[in-house]
Amino acid sequence: MARSGGLVGQNETTEVRAAHRLPEAELGAYLDRVLATGPITAIRQMSVGQSNPTYLVVTASGEYILRKQPPGPLLKSAHAIDREYRIMAALADTDVPVPRMLHYATDASVIGTPFYVMERLTGRVFRTAALPELPPSERRAHYHAMAAAMVALHQVDPVAIGLGDFGKAGNYYARQIRRWTDQWAHSKTRENPSIDALCRWLPDHVPPGDEATIAHGDFKFDNLMFHPTEPRVIAILDWELSTLGHPLADLAFNCISYHVPAGEMGGIADLDLAAEGIPGLDEHVADYCALAGRTEGITAFHQAFAMFRLAVIVEGVLARAKLGNASSPDAERVGARGLLLADRAWALVS
Repeated sequence: MARSGGLVGQNETTEVRAAHRLPEAELGAYLDRVLATGPITAIRQMSVGQSNPTYLVVTASGEYILRKQPPGPLLKSAHAIDREYRIMAALADTDVPVPRMLHYATDASVIGTPFYVMERLTGRVFRTAALPELPPSERRAHYHAMAAAMVALHQVDPVAIGLGDFGKAGNYYARQIRRWTDQWAHSKTRENPSIDALCRWLPDHVPPGDEATIAHGDFKFDNLMFHPTEPRVIAILDWELSTLGHPLADLAFNCISYHVPAGEMGGIADLDLAAEGIPGLDEHVADYCALAGRTEGITAFHQAFAMFRLAVIVEGVLARAKLGNASSPDAERVGARGLLLADRAWALVS
């Protein structure tokens, strides 16, 4: 992981939050046994992320990234770190940039939940789609690199790398709409009329045709690590929502920032994109399609579905905040954005 527009460092970590403290002695002994790390000298928590707590673990032999499930009761099928580990390990020998997986621990008794350890990479992570850390002349190249990394993922044959059973093939949107409607029912802590409206509208407007590629599920700038100086993605991170799915679902999710104002979830909807050196929505979609060899892009349905799904996710963040086990201290503020996302999605199709 890395700080916004710069190399990883102290600014990108924080003291481990009280609810996420790790038993250092037990963890150190375990890591030394399985990875010959030597003793732990420091543990810091990564300061971003809403779902699975992530840590920088400094040991006598070097630095590692550890990712685990949050403590407390969890929503059904959420926080699937075993899937994260499996897919990144499977992609290791493909053209998809992923960090190297080092160990998966199924024994929850070590630190309280299952966890995995991966290599620590050094690069740049941009927290918003506006890319304020870059001069306007460099931003379009980074959007292109993001599109290229997405295409590289979608062109991988899941069966060829042992992921043919990573998700169900067929009826992706119908299944996803049912899943997130169910998640909304289980995580609802307040009224959100636009989510309710989308739950009714989306099932009746699924476009014809289907595809089954590997879908990341959360493909955006702050889940990508770029080379320290080049417009090139060196790692795709945070695979918790990955499955076999429709590639246009990833593309639509990647385009949510075009519908959200600046200052809200990395949005760019109210910016002068040409002046900022950022490709417009149509240009970005066309770039992806050209790289992927596609003739059709995303529609209002795809974009509404993507925002509906994210709205339910952030409502889940709000639910965890109220339970006291969210992985980010600003979870309540993020959860409040579920209203904005759902309203924007409903406005696209109503």
